[in-house]
Amino acid sequence: MATVPGSAPYDADLWDLQSAMVEADKSHSRPLSTDLEDLFFDCGEVPMLDDGIPTSGSSLRTPETGGSDEIRAVQRREEAHGIRHNYDLHFAESLIEPGKPEAEVSKAVQMNSHIGAAMHDHDIFMANPWKPMEQVESKVAEKRKDSEAQSLMYSLDAFGPSTGPVKGKPDEVEAVREAEAAQNASEDSEPEFEEGGPTPKTQATERKREYKRKFDKWAQQHAKIITDEEIRLRKPAAADESLSIHELMRKDQQNIITDPREYQLELFERAKKQNIIAVLDTGSGKTLIAVLLLRHIIDQELEDRAVGKKNRTAFFLVDSVALVFQQYEVLNTNLDQSIARFCGDMNTDLWAKETWQTHLKENMVIVCTAEILYQCLMHSFIAMDQINLLIFDEAHHAKKNHAYARIIKDFYVTEHDRTKRPRVFGMTASPVDVRSDFTQAAKDLEAMLHCQIATTADLALLRTSVSRPNESIAEYQTLLAPYETDLCREMRTRYGDMESLAKIFKHAKEAASELGEWCADQVLFYAFGEKQSNKLERKVEKEYIKNQDTRPIEMLDQEMNRLHDVQDMVSSWKCVEPTKRPNGLSPKVLVLRQYLELIFERPTDARCIVFVDKRYSARLLSELFAQIGSPHLRPGKLVGARNGQSDDADSSVRQQILTLNKFRKGLLNCLFATSIAEEGLDIPECNLVIRFDLYRTLIQYIQSRGRARHAESKYIHMVEKGNRWHLQSVRDVRKGEEVMRLFCESLPADRLLQGNEPNLDATLDKEKNLRVFVDPTSGAKLTYASSLVILAHFVSCLPEASSPPNYMVSVEHGQYTCEVVLPGSSPVHSACGRPSSKKSLARRSAAFQACLLLRQGGHLDENLLSTHHKHLPAMRNAHLALNMNKSSNYDMRVKPLIWQETRGSSPTSLYMTIFSLAKPENLGRTSQPMALLTRTRMPAFPSVLLHLHVDRTSNLIFDSSEDSFPVSKDDLEKLNAFTLRIYKDVYNKKFEVDDAAMSYWFAPISKDYQGFTGARALHHLLDWKTIDYVYKNECWEWSTDAPAHELENRYLVDKWDGGRRFWSLKVLPYLSPDDPVPHDAAAHKYMASILDYSVSLFPKARKKAVWRHDQPVIHAHRILHRLNWLDELTEKEVNVNTIAYVCPEPLLFSALPTEVAAMAYLIPSAITRVESYLIALETCDTLGLTIRPDLALEAITKDSDNTEEHRQEQIHLQRGMGKNYERLEFIGDCFLKMATSISIFCLCPQNDEYEYHVRRMLMICNKNLLEHAIERKLYERNWYPQGIKLLEGKGVNKIDSQVYKHQLGDKTVADVCEALIGAALLSHSDTGNMDMAVKAVTALVSSPDHDVAQWADYYKMYAKPGYLLTQASAVQTNLAAQIEHKLGYRFKYPKLLMSAFVHPSLPNFGGIPCYQRLEFLGDSLLDMVCVNFIFNKYPDRDPQWLTEHKMAMVSNKFLSAVAVRLGFHKHLRFSGSIVEYQTRDYAQEISEAEKEHTKDDVVAPDYWTATRNPPKWLADTIESYLGAVFVDSEFNFSEIERFFNEHIRWFFEDMSIYDTFANNHPVTHLHNHLTLSLGCSNYKLMASPVPNAAGTDIKHQVAVVMVHGEVIASGTAASSKNAKVKASERALQVLKPLAPFEFRERWGCDCDGEAGEVGALKDVGTAI
Repeated sequence: MATVPGSAPYDADLWDLQSAMVEADKSHSRPLSTDLEDLFFDCGEVPMLDDGIPTSGSSLRTPETGGSDEIRAVQRREEAHGIRHNYDLHFAESLIEPGKPEAEVSKAVQMNSHIGAAMHDHDIFMANPWKPMEQVESKVAEKRKDSEAQSLMYSLDAFGPSTGPVKGKPDEVEAVREAEAAQNASEDSEPEFEEGGPTPKTQATERKREYKRKFDKWAQQHAKIITDEEIRLRKPAAADESLSIHELMRKDQQNIITDPREYQLELFERAKKQNIIAVLDTGSGKTLIAVLLLRHIIDQELEDRAVGKKNRTAFFLVDSVALVFQQYEVLNTNLDQSIARFCGDMNTDLWAKETWQTHLKENMVIVCTAEILYQCLMHSFIAMDQINLLIFDEAHHAKKNHAYARIIKDFYVTEHDRTKRPRVFGMTASPVDVRSDFTQAAKDLEAMLHCQIATTADLALLRTSVSRPNESIAEYQTLLAPYETDLCREMRTRYGDMESLAKIFKHAKEAASELGEWCADQVLFYAFGEKQSNKLERKVEKEYIKNQDTRPIEMLDQEMNRLHDVQDMVSSWKCVEPTKRPNGLSPKVLVLRQYLELIFERPTDARCIVFVDKRYSARLLSELFAQIGSPHLRPGKLVGARNGQSDDADSSVRQQILTLNKFRKGLLNCLFATSIAEEGLDIPECNLVIRFDLYRTLIQYIQSRGRARHAESKYIHMVEKGNRWHLQSVRDVRKGEEVMRLFCESLPADRLLQGNEPNLDATLDKEKNLRVFVDPTSGAKLTYASSLVILAHFVSCLPEASSPPNYMVSVEHGQYTCEVVLPGSSPVHSACGRPSSKKSLARRSAAFQACLLLRQGGHLDENLLSTHHKHLPAMRNAHLALNMNKSSNYDMRVKPLIWQETRGSSPTSLYMTIFSLAKPENLGRTSQPMALLTRTRMPAFPSVLLHLHVDRTSNLIFDSSEDSFPVSKDDLEKLNAFTLRIYKDVYNKKFEVDDAAMSYWFAPISKDYQGFTGARALHHLLDWKTIDYVYKNECWEWSTDAPAHELENRYLVDKWDGGRRFWSLKVLPYLSPDDPVPHDAAAHKYMASILDYSVSLFPKARKKAVWRHDQPVIHAHRILHRLNWLDELTEKEVNVNTIAYVCPEPLLFSALPTEVAAMAYLIPSAITRVESYLIALETCDTLGLTIRPDLALEAITKDSDNTEEHRQEQIHLQRGMGKNYERLEFIGDCFLKMATSISIFCLCPQNDEYEYHVRRMLMICNKNLLEHAIERKLYERNWYPQGIKLLEGKGVNKIDSQVYKHQLGDKTVADVCEALIGAALLSHSDTGNMDMAVKAVTALVSSPDHDVAQWADYYKMYAKPGYLLTQASAVQTNLAAQIEHKLGYRFKYPKLLMSAFVHPSLPNFGGIPCYQRLEFLGDSLLDMVCVNFIFNKYPDRDPQWLTEHKMAMVSNKFLSAVAVRLGFHKHLRFSGSIVEYQTRDYAQEISEAEKEHTKDDVVAPDYWTATRNPPKWLADTIESYLGAVFVDSEFNFSEIERFFNEHIRWFFEDMSIYDTFANNHPVTHLHNHLTLSLGCSNYKLMASPVPNAAGTDIKHQVAVVMVHGEVIASGTAASSKNAKVKASERALQVLKPLAPFEFRERWGCDCDGEAGEVGALKDVGTAI
């Protein structure tokens, strides 16, 4: 065998340079080169090229090993290309530190730029001398991108640590980082690679960087204009039902100042000069005069402000909420100044003085209800001298204690400086709305408002401008006295003694007389039907609760049972059609019918209003004429609310406006209306107005008549034949109108205000004995009238107030005395008022006294506002979200601690873990099982799937022994030799022999291995024959006389090239060493002959080497060095040519049998996975958790830079790492929510739902998880063993104890915590035991609010509230029986079930709390059971898909449908008509939808998706019911699962039917639209925090959608998730209208419909 002569002396200067490089590396915070270099194979000798350049895998020699020629060659090559060693890179990077002067930073960067070739390290050039420079640079760039990937666990192609942080300016740092990455990548290079341009991975990275750069630039430019109040895009046209009140009003508003009539200008001129009350008919344009006056006042105000006068604002006051919206829209359309609108629904009573002062400053006009201004003045938030104009709409209300009157009496008159009083303008159709002396009443109104009544001087002109209807009288036959129908009589006979029914019977009797028997029966059907049954029961229960101290619960049970009997009786009664029964219609209704039939006989545009007194009359007549009216009659009703209560929700302001819009459009043409239609609302002109019930006052007559403004319209007075009162009423209003006309005409044009104040003084004299308190600090005023409001507000602010003030009035000596009793939490418990002549005064006196006591005690502040407030959670506004873009460098654990802890001495016994292939035939050659021998017992590792060849895989099975076996010193010596031989021959690494420093050993297993049979047999499982042979022989010595068959099936090692290993196949006798290399051989650097092909020496050494030319030629396969068997073969690996023809003399015949060597190539994959399992299990051990190894590893695996970016192309994806943490994070997040919810529910039984949410948020927020993860070092792989010293091979100069770093996003660390909880849950899912998951939650949230060790501890923490321990009523027991019958669960505590159905509108229903606490608990339980189902049913779906489809399962829309299906809506207890109406309406709609989607008795499971959105409280009942079941069953989660399986699961057996529902999410919809509809893949959805104006705390996030580098839409919100939703919605508005060709033209898209970021990653799991 030829030998290589010794080399010449080394170059001392160059060696010194290299030594300095190594020393600099040791002192630096990061290693000079990463463990990436360890993955490839070193050579024994350094092969040289013709020019003396070392080839791939060569390394600079030390003086001890020689190599001066090689060193000089390197030096010459470096000088030729300007390459510097990478210690220069470290030096340059060290200059870039925080606080370093820019000049030094620039110098460092400049230095780095001068070493341009350093980005292509000398190893790359040496490895590829025959490649063009461009191709080498391309390969370096590709490798650089691969080496930058960071993860919690490193994959097999990146065992080493990631590079540490580089500090400095981004662009400057990037240059250094890229250079270093190139250097690292060069060490990975293999001798051969494919030519070509940038890889898709490179392109994706560069694209991501470019998007990030553009986004940062955009955000910087727009930071100043991004605020919490975003610019809202104009909403597209929508149905009226989906619009807000504001939008409904705005739709039909138009400019009214076009051509004012003469009388309007006349009154405007008078209003400019003095206070007036404009008296004009309805529809004559009073609001226009107000607008003209406002313009005039605003112009004056602008002039005053310009000269420095105090700011003043105009107030437009109205009497109802509907008018606030209506008049605001009128003013907003016709004025060009800022206007605001306020009503009680906006919680203005909670505003502070500063808030009001801001509104005054920002607005010229404020439209509000009079009560709001009154309270502002009362609390001294606003002073009268800050107002320049008061406009009173419907000014006739200014009397008695109306807010109009109180504003004048309490604040206007008391401002004695008349120059500070505002101008006053009143508007009304009649100054009088009562039956009284008209002249006196008019003068009283003038006095009250300090105005003069004014109307046009030429009333004839007014009449020509405003159309008047033709009036007539319709007479109907005398009505019968109120009487009982058959149904009413039968009911009263049985149940007439029930007080709760008395009012219903009274209404039924009245309806029989006025409307007819059909309507009378409808009163009963409505009152006792399903719609009102709950309301009636609630009323009875409330009465019982009021008097429960004196009434036993049996009385309530008895009355409830009788109510149920009444309901059964009514439901079974047969109702005859109204026209087919005697007296079905009253004479009054018959006459009305005649008129309506005449008007609506044929299709017509006519509109009619029928005015009635009672709200139930409007409803009954509307329903009646819907049945008996002509086909062209489209009836509706318009009624107002009464103290917040009504029979149905048609009385809401929004519903009123919707009804009027339908009336305006002709969808309705006949309205049955109460007085709500008389005043204020803008109602279309009518052809016919019928006073079904006559007016009571002159103004009712004038206003209702004003609705008949259409040309030739008619106004009909319906009077009873022979009823003098009716006729007198008609005469009175006609006479009253004439008196008013004469009064107005008699007013002198220049009449002054003199003489009016005495009349007001007379009015004020009536209140002179009533006490008034004015706060000396603020000027806030307490009066008798305001005391009731102030006291009620104070009680509402008490932390635990559950009831309003209780006023108890008594009579003594003809005087009324009142005591007000406040709730127990009030600092003042009661107060007594002074004796008064009236009950109302007595109550006010008591309230006034209570307010005085509260102010004296400091419980009311200087503005008469409560100093007590309901205590909201202290951390409710804490910023608990993490910056999605923030990452930090953490220590990285590259080896499990178990190796370090067990090293240090020679073992006397070892444990065995055997790894073998389940399908060894798929490896392609014979293999032999291998044993991993360790000092400690290994856990049971899961099998690992290996990709052996194309379409050929096999599980690598691990079998760990429970017992150890003894080893002698000789045994250990042999095992050492065998293990080190594998390192040397297979991986070209030579370690020193030190058995005490070894972490583990490898050994072959007997080929007949069938499993463990006992501790004594373990020793005999080892293939000691092979071990002994390897121990005694370093190699098999070849000789020329060796027979040919002995050269076959050998493992051949190239002694000078660590990257060349061969399997010998057979000897080819027809070939000789000097023959040309056959054409099918794989390419090599030397191809002159087969012998030349076999030698890897450098050219100079080759010339000195002497070889035999009579040696045989062996046909062989070069071994493809795959380190990552955990992933499929790459295209390059599949297509590589491995055929080789070699001569034996230059090669080494390894002592390792080919069966052993074949298995040894799997060691990196096996050891990497074993160590990954061990690191994961050690992480679990730090938390005290027992988790399956596969789940533990999955929980801490991050396989790409952007693992958490769903449906984005993954950057630096580390193949073969197995599943990442995201699916476990999905289910762990859900369990975390459930566990903390249960704990808080148990610990804080008295807290409200809001407090629950805040306390839970503090535990489960990412910020808390991150903090505790860092405390426990959860952030903490090369596969070579640590401990023993590496003597030869790459990495020889590395420090074994150095600290490795990796960069992780803050959210990633927090997500891993949730993934560990998911792993703990699934590890024991087969038994249903959740104790380990509970323990994981406790360990990771580290909060006193969750100090639980096992599931059973939850119930031990729970203390039953007092209300559960009291006797249940028959109603509650009956409810429990109904539920048991329907759902099969028997409640032990019926009151708990009742609580699940008590709506928050009844916060304390007879001592039973509302459902909110149970709903909070049930929500998390339902989430958990749904996630369990979908997670296990779809094991291969990514978290994005799971989340989107889970949304369907827990959506309000679905749960509400289930609630109705189970009849839960019938059990709901509530207060307020809105709840009842919306519940009934939705229940009817969803029931119809279910019927429509039923075929052959089979219901389509997605029928619920076809309906509109339901009211939320229906879904709440499902969640609160589950919460109740959970508590009642002593926290038995299987009951929740049973409910799910029986009532929910069948809806979701086929989740594909909900794909459309899931894809409705804006972000998903945007991705699908861009990729599938538009064929674009070059887009990005990005989010980033935006600093507030001060540049300190992060207040909100901004998200943008970028297409081909251009921002097309943005959105801001408090969280990045919501910001992305907004941005996606807006992007869809931009993109949806565009055809694909328009899209391509607009953004220059050339993606050609390629699979975008979504399609390319459909199998990649991502986290939400």
